Amino acid sequence: MLVAILAAMDKELQLLLSLMPQHEKIEIDGVDYYRGQIGGKEVVAGKCGIGKVNAALNTYRLIETLHPDIVINSGVAGGASSKIGIGEVLIADRIAYHDVWCGPGTEIGAADGYPRFFLPAGQVIDKCRESGMDCVYGLICSGDRFIHTAEEVAEIRSNFPDVLAVDMESAAIAHTCSLCGVPVLIVRVMSDTPGEGDNISQYENFWTDAPKKTFACVEKIVEDIL
Repeated sequence: MLVAILAAMDKELQLLLSLMPQHEKIEIDGVDYYRGQIGGKEVVAGKCGIGKVNAALNTYRLIETLHPDIVINSGVAGGASSKIGIGEVLIADRIAYHDVWCGPGTEIGAADGYPRFFLPAGQVIDKCRESGMDCVYGLICSGDRFIHTAEEVAEIRSNFPDVLAVDMESAAIAHTCSLCGVPVLIVRVMSDTPGEGDNISQYENFWTDAPKKTFACVEKIVEDIL
């Protein structure tokens, strides 16, 4: 089995690579990826970049070149509900775009001809639940905007009332994996709470504690569940 793990930013990737002390750098179309092992399983890790286009392109490049058996996207996300707090880990059981609308007669979130919700690897999530992992399960929504106000969260919640978190990559990664027939898993730690206090400072200060919890969950998933 080959597991691909993608993070959006360099500082996230560096935390991930600490789980792979023996790794080698490989280059695909001028982009660096890192191959090694976690728990005896083959892993390739890389940075997908911020935003939907970067995420989709780099996910597709990785799938077409290395043909992983599953793609895991991990890193940070903004909380969008009182049901999840800063530092808690979300394993997404559904993924959607919050900034897609194709006009009258279509659903918000549904790209033309595609479902409103992308579903991750159900069997993996079932095993995560059974294992008793310290995680929250629910909906994550993605868009090409850093969400930082209560008004922005309220707008997203008006279309997706049960949304727990927001980010800028998950839906594009899930969409790409769906098109390529590759299972996907989204594991994100909450870095801030948009609309509650100074969430930009929350986000920046979060990195002083380093979101190792989400990567510890990824490590457990790779070692014990996949």
